[in-house]
Amino acid sequence: MIESYVVVHNIAKRHNVGTLARSATAFGVTEMILVGRRDFNAFGSHGSTSHVKFRHFHSLADARVFLKSRDCDICGVEITDNAVPVNEHPFKKSTAFLLGNEGTGLSAKECEICDFFVYIPQYGSGTASLNVTVAASIVLHQFGVWAGFSERTRDGNKFVVAERQKQVRRNYCAESADSIIEERRSRRENASNGFFDESGNEVSSSNFLGALFADD
Repeated sequence: MIESYVVVHNIAKRHNVGTLARSATAFGVTEMILVGRRDFNAFGSHGSTSHVKFRHFHSLADARVFLKSRDCDICGVEITDNAVPVNEHPFKKSTAFLLGNEGTGLSAKECEICDFFVYIPQYGSGTASLNVTVAASIVLHQFGVWAGFSERTRDGNKFVVAERQKQVRRNYCAESADSIIEERRSRRENASNGFFDESGNEVSSSNFLGALFADD
């Protein structure tokens, strides 16, 4: 079965995670992968965070291992020399989409885990790039068209919304005791390679990767 994922890492504006979740539910995303910080701002989701699964990893490397275990390609959404227009549908199987930071785009470390890249062609001259949530919507829609996802049932002029899943807290990706232990181990091993903090500095468990989600 073809699936799609969204990898959330180094998103500058916290509320964009909520709006990304809204697009994810609209276009059939299986899971949103949070890398680093577990909490997020659900603002803008309009309840969509109750309809999409969240999974947390401590590093990009760990996220990549999981996605590869699901036989997923990792697609970076970025204008690179070898990027393909997304409307050409260069997809082969289940795909996880990694979108760049709103200001700086994908970092070198993020590019390293990508199997290929797509970009969104623009036809007007008024802006250099799109908001990350707008870009995600376009890319996820194109993937859904390629994958042949079934269109959701409509009722009048809107699509039918499924019943919400029961959630204890929908702006936090819960952790088990074993996962917290793994977090501490992984922080010690990976802090030096920049997967946790782009500056290479280790941060405390209460606010690690906070800088990656700081508002502009």
